Amino acid sequence: MIIWINRIESMNQFMLKPQNRSSAMNTVMPMKMTNRQLETPVAFLVFNRPDATARVFEAIRAARPPRLLVVADGPRVDRPGDTEKCQATRAILQRVDWPCEVLTNYSDVNLGCKGRVSSGLDWVFRNVEEAIILEDDCLPHPTFFRFCEELLEKYRDDERVMMISGDNFQFGNKRTPYSYYFSHFTHIWGWASWRRAWKYYDVNMKLWPEIRDHGWLYDVMGNARSAEYWSGIFNKVYDNKINTWDYQWTFACWVQNGLTVLPNNNLISNIGFYHEATHTSTIISPFANMETKPMIFPLSHPPYMIRDSVADSYTTKRMFLLPSLLFRVMNKMRRFLK
Repeated sequence: MIIWINRIESMNQFMLKPQNRSSAMNTVMPMKMTNRQLETPVAFLVFNRPDATARVFEAIRAARPPRLLVVADGPRVDRPGDTEKCQATRAILQRVDWPCEVLTNYSDVNLGCKGRVSSGLDWVFRNVEEAIILEDDCLPHPTFFRFCEELLEKYRDDERVMMISGDNFQFGNKRTPYSYYFSHFTHIWGWASWRRAWKYYDVNMKLWPEIRDHGWLYDVMGNARSAEYWSGIFNKVYDNKINTWDYQWTFACWVQNGLTVLPNNNLISNIGFYHEATHTSTIISPFANMETKPMIFPLSHPPYMIRDSVADSYTTKRMFLLPSLLFRVMNKMRRFLK
């Protein structure tokens, strides 16, 4: 039985578009999740990419979650074809053909990345205590769901852990003999968390001036170069110069000195690198379409809870500082050529 539930909430930020009850046909057989029935709700964030959405939806369909919470942004008025793309994307969710309670949170207007994802996740965690979260371009390995579910249970009441991620950006460097390690980076290309952690999220980052003015970001990062880099990012977010939601989540986790669980091998492939993407428009990138590998069960848990500073240092250089340096060099070259 499929149950479609439309949650219409009194909020000034956005309107919800009604969803008709449907059970569209799909002949693809679901993949068994290592003989384990998924019990955790899945939140699915979509917009206007029906092709990518369909691929990620099939991975969710194979996992057969008992509850599916769908958050969708509305079309941009200045982009021809956006309305049709958004409609085609939402139609994919009519393919639910397993016992599932479907809740939808659709906006009729475009709220943008910052407004839509932040308000959507607020809605998700008002409805459920914990969830596995996927965006429309984050294609998970089938074992990702069980990995998240087991660790959501293990660390459910441990305030030190803020989230579980399916991402590994160590490019083959094995940092631990265990199934996962701890990090302070909040990688969100496929992740999971709890209401008790999300309560610290503030899209406006009201605490940032206090953290900045006391120099506490250095205490978080451990070195001046990283602190300077992230201070620049947080300043732009606080001043509304970056239309995003995820830096605010990083800030919330760091303010609480929270840990992220990262798998020892990559479980998510970002299939959304293309020229029209909002934040992943660089098609040639080492982070695009990364290979995934299965997680081995039963999980091997580390007997300690210490952040892996070596792994985090590698991520800092490879994912943040080096791209930032290349970006500055390219901008200087463009100005010189002009």
